[in-house]
Amino acid sequence: MHPATQSSAAERDERSALIAGFAAFATWGLIPVYWKLLKTVSAPEILAHRCVWTTIFLMVLLTWQRRWPEMREAVRSRRTILYCLASGLALSTNWLFFIWAVNVGRVVETSLGYFMTPLVNVLFGAIFLRERLTRWQLVSVLLALTGVLYLTLGYGKFPWVAVALCVSFGIYGLLRKKSGTRPIPGLFLETTLLSPIAILYLLILQREGQAAFTPAHGSMALLLISTGIVTGLPLVWFGHAARHLRMTTVGFLQYIAPSGSFLLGVFLYHEPFTHNHLITFSLIWAALVLFTIDAVHRWHSGRDRAASAVPLADSAA
Repeated sequence: MHPATQSSAAERDERSALIAGFAAFATWGLIPVYWKLLKTVSAPEILAHRCVWTTIFLMVLLTWQRRWPEMREAVRSRRTILYCLASGLALSTNWLFFIWAVNVGRVVETSLGYFMTPLVNVLFGAIFLRERLTRWQLVSVLLALTGVLYLTLGYGKFPWVAVALCVSFGIYGLLRKKSGTRPIPGLFLETTLLSPIAILYLLILQREGQAAFTPAHGSMALLLISTGIVTGLPLVWFGHAARHLRMTTVGFLQYIAPSGSFLLGVFLYHEPFTHNHLITFSLIWAALVLFTIDAVHRWHSGRDRAASAVPLADSAA
């Protein structure tokens, strides 16, 4: 391919990836609006439907992408299956807390949890994967911890929803890293392994006459079916973005999601946002600024080292 053609193709891929990344994180940021439409349904029932319909959506997607050989390879490994079962449990816990918190009016606290998630990921990497923290990463983690402690002591209430969300998602990320599966096949394995339990729970609800999924409630049934699309489609967009964008760009984009939830909680749902909340969020935001600047600096340093190593390699040859 001609270099000019290659360059224009790369630019098109980058533009489409940027749009896809924005769409993915914006969807995740606005998703509380969707869960609010289902607030008359219990969080466990929504979670069960989400597992089942996401599995069906991903089954169609994997067929369309012709990725079943990749799936067959993954299921041959007992280790992969065990890790995907564990990560599926962690993810379903995260989903359950999030859906419940949104529908009881704690959207602001969910945004705090997802603002803290990158810092928890770094902390878990240091604890469980023995990754060394840089000085600024350590300062970022300590700032976030200070924010949580301030809200606990100053507001008199431990932000357990935020902590549960960031810890469960941090555990999920750690287990997914260990499993070695790619996003879409991995999620398919996770939801497939949990679907039998979800189906059994839904059948029990149906038998006891407590299910929301009935012909008499057609619009609610359609909303429950669409949980599979709402879960799977942003992941497809994210996968495209991750393939064609720099990790620093993806890192910046990820803050769109908790920012969207935060704005919804404060301005649309008029949830309490006190002086203590402001101080806590300010500490978390300051931690994220330091964390992001450090990540960008290390990324540029890595590129500079790689560039300077090229002439050395040529001379050695």
